[in-house]
Amino acid sequence: MLFNSFEYLIFMPLVFVLYWLLKDHYRWQNVLILVASYIFYGWWDWKFLLLIAFSSGISYAGALMIEHWRKKGPLRMSYWSCFTSVTLNLAVLCVFKYYNFFIDNIINIFPSLLETHRSTLLIHVVLPVGISFYTLQSAAYVIDVYRGKVQATKDVVAFFSFVSFFPQLVAGPIERANNLLPQFLQPRRFDYAMAVDGCRRILWGLFKKLVIADNCAVYVNEVWHDFGSQGVSTLLLCSLLFVFQIYGDFSGYSDIAIGSARLMGIKIMDNFRMPFFSRNMAEFWRRWHISLNTWFADYVYIPMGGSRCSKMKHLRNILFVFLLSGLWHGANWTYVMWGLFLAVCFIPTVFRRGPKQDWRILEKHRSASDWVHTLLTFVLVMISLIIFRAPDINSLIDFFCKIGEFSMVPIYYPSHLLNYTLSAVVFMMVMEWTMRFRAHPLDFSEKWPRVVRVAIYYILMATIVLFSGQSQTFIYFQF
Repeated sequence: MLFNSFEYLIFMPLVFVLYWLLKDHYRWQNVLILVASYIFYGWWDWKFLLLIAFSSGISYAGALMIEHWRKKGPLRMSYWSCFTSVTLNLAVLCVFKYYNFFIDNIINIFPSLLETHRSTLLIHVVLPVGISFYTLQSAAYVIDVYRGKVQATKDVVAFFSFVSFFPQLVAGPIERANNLLPQFLQPRRFDYAMAVDGCRRILWGLFKKLVIADNCAVYVNEVWHDFGSQGVSTLLLCSLLFVFQIYGDFSGYSDIAIGSARLMGIKIMDNFRMPFFSRNMAEFWRRWHISLNTWFADYVYIPMGGSRCSKMKHLRNILFVFLLSGLWHGANWTYVMWGLFLAVCFIPTVFRRGPKQDWRILEKHRSASDWVHTLLTFVLVMISLIIFRAPDINSLIDFFCKIGEFSMVPIYYPSHLLNYTLSAVVFMMVMEWTMRFRAHPLDFSEKWPRVVRVAIYYILMATIVLFSGQSQTFIYFQF
């Protein structure tokens, strides 16, 4: 079920009403969330439910075994319980997402030996939606129990609801047990202000997805389909628009997820914090896909030594995490190259000398130097996303070679609808900068006149109705 579908337009209000009818019985609310989440996820294919139930089950049991052996001993059994649970979770992910990729590459290395066995060795499976997200969330819970950061819960319904919570199930944010799970273990009370803020967040997310991302996608897909006949101006515009397409698509999903959760009195973490105003790549990656980047930091980078080691090991840790992050996005060499490019851009910001700026602060005024660094960072991001968007290595090389030709004809002229989309992009960026000290761009303070606030809401709704692009699935569903 898609957030931008008619089904969700019916599904969410129905769940909302039933949920708050059970306001005095939080355990029954959890049952409703679990049932609704499995309906939401099974809408694509009911067989996917077996995988998420398996992942939830081994994580639930693994955490209980960890605490059992911690109390009863021997302690090594606690370690093996954690190792087994996490390995099984990641094994499911690897089989569905990476098995064919690695087997195909091995066959290409030894074609004379294995080519005839290609059809036998490869498996024909569909990548389950959201598997990369809920497996990491489940694995993080088990690791946190092993580290003693959270207690293993015996409430099976609450735990299964935590893993499958439908607003953030298929594309994040990847939640942590110490934030989300306790909210399922205690009563929730309806908060009108929180629900209204959730509606604002959903409205902003739909605007970014339907007006910006979906309209940009039409142009980007058409240019990439035949980029060999396009001029450099068209390719550069295409690359620029893909930046806003993926941002509008993914951050729009996160906004709708956060808003939907708030309608049920549940708070989930922010996944984006105005990344395009970053002054370097290190700051950018602290503002973009925050839940994934903090996951890799806490469970991969820091255990490897983080920055508290020699410079060579520090470089190794950064490179490994970015390559792993690239591979997490998909079984394709372009994603590996994307991760490598990001590491190359990231490393100088880590080792440069001089005072470090606090990435959490978007100050009231910026110097010309800050804006130059912001622009350069944006250009690097745009280049990285060309690598990200390319379907394969050959297409990537051809795309960059075509840009290098500096051929200005033929030019693919933007349509009137694309001009409206560019205007929407400008509006989005202005709103983000104007509201940078608030939780999100529609989080207006009381200083804003009511008539202005209401006018902005109606303008956004009218824009969504009039200028929504061709319906596109969310990009991160494929990961």
